[in-house]
Amino acid sequence: MTKRLQVLFDDGEYAALQAAAASRGMTVAEWVRQALAAARREASTADVDRKLAAIRSAVRHNAPTGPIERLTGETERGYGSSNLSGAVSESGY
Repeated sequence: MTKRLQVLFDDGEYAALQAAAASRGMTVAEWVRQALAAARREASTADVDRKLAAIRSAVRHNAPTGPIERLTGETERGYGSSNLSGAVSESGY
């Protein structure tokens, strides 16, 4: 099923759309459909690019890795160590 969309342009804007469509040998309607499809792809890609940038940034950090059980155990054992409690009290936390 197709839907109709009405968008209002002033004369100058519409003339620019006509010229852009004509330069590509297509109707204004087809040019607008393609422009909207390109805008949707760009918006979708921008989100993916942002997520990939966050992942790339995270993997540059040197953080402990391994099974969650081991990491949790190490963390819990660290809470009881004198080094950690000394560092905590010196920092005021």
